[in-house]
Amino acid sequence: GIKFFSGNGFKLPDELEARIEHLMTVPEVEQARPTATDIGQAFRIDDARGRYISFLKATFPKDLSLDGFKIVLDCAHGATYRVAPAVFGELGADLITIGVRPNGKNINNQCGSTHPEVMATLVQRHQADLGIAFDGDGDRVIMVDHRGRIVDGDHILGICALYLDRRQKLNRKTVVGTVMSNLGLEVALKSRGLKLLRTPVGDRYVVEAMLKGGYNLGGEQSGHLVFLDHTTTGDGIMTALRLLAVMLRREKTLAELASFMETFPQVLLNVRVKEKRDLRSVPAARQAISAMEKRLGPKGRLLVRYSGTEPVLRVMAEGEDGEKVATAAQELARTLERILS
Repeated sequence: GIKFFSGNGFKLPDELEARIEHLMTVPEVEQARPTATDIGQAFRIDDARGRYISFLKATFPKDLSLDGFKIVLDCAHGATYRVAPAVFGELGADLITIGVRPNGKNINNQCGSTHPEVMATLVQRHQADLGIAFDGDGDRVIMVDHRGRIVDGDHILGICALYLDRRQKLNRKTVVGTVMSNLGLEVALKSRGLKLLRTPVGDRYVVEAMLKGGYNLGGEQSGHLVFLDHTTTGDGIMTALRLLAVMLRREKTLAELASFMETFPQVLLNVRVKEKRDLRSVPAARQAISAMEKRLGPKGRLLVRYSGTEPVLRVMAEGEDGEKVATAAQELARTLERILS
C-alpha cells in the first residue's frame, strides 16, 4: 500500500486518510487532477542509504563504542538488510547476520521479529551478548538476551523510560503505550513513580497521544517504539541503538536491565461474530464483562474489542495468576459468543 506523511514528517490523522481514500473513488477526481507542472518535481536521492546510516550513527553517543559486543542480527530479508549490518559494524560490533538475502519473496519467512526463536538459538550457539531482530519494513525490533530469552517492546520501552527518568529527560514522567501493553509494565513503572498512558493499538495513536500530551517516549509490545526527541516515527535500528547505549551507560547486561518488570500472563482469544454490535448497547454483554473484571480483581485486567479488519471480537485477559487468567478469558469468550450469536 501507500502511506502518506504530513509536511512535518508525521502520519496523517485517520479522518484525513479517510477523505483521501474517498476522493480516489469519486469520478470528479479525474477532472481535478493537476498537470505535472502543478505538482512540483520529483528528485532522486542517490546517497539516501549513506545519509540514513550517518543519521543513525549520530543518534548513538560519540563517546561509546560497540567494540567487544557479539551480536546476532536478523534483518528478516527486509528493509534493514544492508543498513543495519553497516551501522552496527561501523560502531564496532562483531556480527553474526541472518535474514540479509532478500529475493522478493522471503521477507519475514521464518525469520525477523515475528520469529525471534531463530535468533535466540543462534545467540546461545555463538555465545553472543544479545540478538536483535527487525521486522520486514524495519520499524519494529525484538531483542534476545545472552541466555536466549526474548525481550519484547514492553521491556525495551520500560528500560528506556527508566534510563531517561534517571537523567530527568522523560517528559512529564509518562510513557505512552497501548491497551495491549502488559500490565506488568504498568505495575513496574508505577512502583518507580512513572505513569503508563494507554492508547488504542497502532503507532499512529501512540504518536498522536505523545504530541497532544507533550511526551517524548512511546511504543507497542510489538517493538514499535518512537523517540520523539530524535524522529517522528518508529525506527527499529534506532531503538536498538538507544537500548545498547543504555546497556553501556549502566554497565549492565540486557538480562539485568529486563529484570525490572515481571511479565503478567496474557491470554487472547478470538470470537467470530456476524455483526459488530456496540457492546455498550447489549446489557448482557456489559454485565458479563463487568462480572469477570470483578473476578480478576485489582491485579487483573480485561480488554474486549473488535478487530479492525475481521468479523472478530478479541477477548484479552491478563493478571498475576496464569490459570485464573486463562479460565477468565475462556469463560468470557464463550459467554459473549452465546450472547452475540
